[in-house]
Amino acid sequence: MKVAVAFDHRGVYLREAVLAALEGHELIDLGTHSDAVRVDYPDKAREVGEEIQAARAERGVIVCGSGAGAAIAACKMAGIRAAICHDIYSAHQAVEHDDLNVLCLGSEIIGASVACELVGVFLAARFDGGERYVARLEKVAAMERAMREP
Repeated sequence: MKVAVAFDHRGVYLREAVLAALEGHELIDLGTHSDAVRVDYPDKAREVGEEIQAARAERGVIVCGSGAGAAIAACKMAGIRAAICHDIYSAHQAVEHDDLNVLCLGSEIIGASVACELVGVFLAARFDGGERYVARLEKVAAMERAMREP
């Protein structure tokens, strides 16, 4: 699977763990590599979202301090369904029922071993495709279209 991954200056603390969890996947590493310079999460969310929108990546992982800012920013982009998942159930259920395509994690909320487990579960999960889930996603897409139209 092609996966875009990005870290802000606080998210970089989980960088090594997340990259290790992504081994075996085609990786688009959008940085950040250090906490030496502030890197804003909206910029990283946009970079990941653009990779998915352009079909250069199938899924994305963004890590900031809490995961919240990254999720908020990523969800502003059409076709991006991002969520904070700090537990196993959410990490697979959001893909299976909501077709989650961007996993957001907080480096100050979870540790490296949990991050690895969440990334693995997120990438292994598949959208169920059931009628009720598709209907809900169509409503979300309609909301996105309505927001773009004057």
